[in-house]
Amino acid sequence: MTISVGDKLPDATLVKATADGPQQVQASEYFAGKKVALFSVPGAFTPTCSAKHLPGFVEKADELKAKGVDEIVGTAVNDAFVMGAWNSAAGSNDITMLADGNAEFADAVGLTMDGSGFGMGKRGQRFSMVVNDGIVEQLNVEEPGDFRVSSAEHMLGQL
Repeated sequence: MTISVGDKLPDATLVKATADGPQQVQASEYFAGKKVALFSVPGAFTPTCSAKHLPGFVEKADELKAKGVDEIVGTAVNDAFVMGAWNSAAGSNDITMLADGNAEFADAVGLTMDGSGFGMGKRGQRFSMVVNDGIVEQLNVEEPGDFRVSSAEHMLGQL
């Protein structure tokens, strides 16, 4: 079942890319007590994700924070090393990368996709959400191949 607005984020293990190496975090603890702009991409370093999705959140970080967002989090079904390298290459210190290497989080929120046709296997769909103290306030899931509603610009209009 796909997560909905008003639902509490399910607990799942994610891995935070840090300067000291990968650090496991539990979603239930990590998203508690703060307002988070969360975006998910099918894969780090993939075309739309690198050319539009991540850059939009980097560019709009100050505006998102001015509207009450405490943290901006990017996630993908990649390992923490890839997520850290992607943030170093195209992101900023305003973005926290949480790797979902085993698709545990994507499975738990019911937003997986089959990327086998592209040699990518099971992935998380492209989506964004505003999470406030672990509760989903806004949920924006893209249709396959689209990039509109999960953008930072769209999210700004919702805040």
